[in-house]
Amino acid sequence: MKLFDAAFIEGLLEKASSAERKRCNFDLRNSESDQSQRMLNAMVPGTVVPVHRHDDTAETVVCLSGKLYEIIYEECASPDGSRAFREVSRHLICPDLGIHGIQIPSGCWHSVEVLEPSVIFEAKDGKYMP
Repeated sequence: MKLFDAAFIEGLLEKASSAERKRCNFDLRNSESDQSQRMLNAMVPGTVVPVHRHDDTAETVVCLSGKLYEIIYEECASPDGSRAFREVSRHLICPDLGIHGIQIPSGCWHSVEVLEPSVIFEAKDGKYMP
């Protein structure tokens, strides 16, 4: 059993602050063979989450603390034919403002911009594939 109290959350944020990628994950799966992905993700401003999508699952994001934008993109053509993205919408997620999370549909391109140290719970279907 693990209690997610203020000291635990603060510890995750401290680890994220000192990490090269400016984030720290805490795996909530029971084992590596679990058929779902569940984790806490502590992030601080300056972390870079590349634009990505999950083709086979929606993603649930619930913010436990902090403030961030979940940014939605559409894929578009660039002049040189490479993959490019155009921002479609930005959703402020901040529990202090009563906005606790978002459900991102399967196949939706997205990223995150962290405005202040934040801890989110993420859940996706399917076994974790590094």
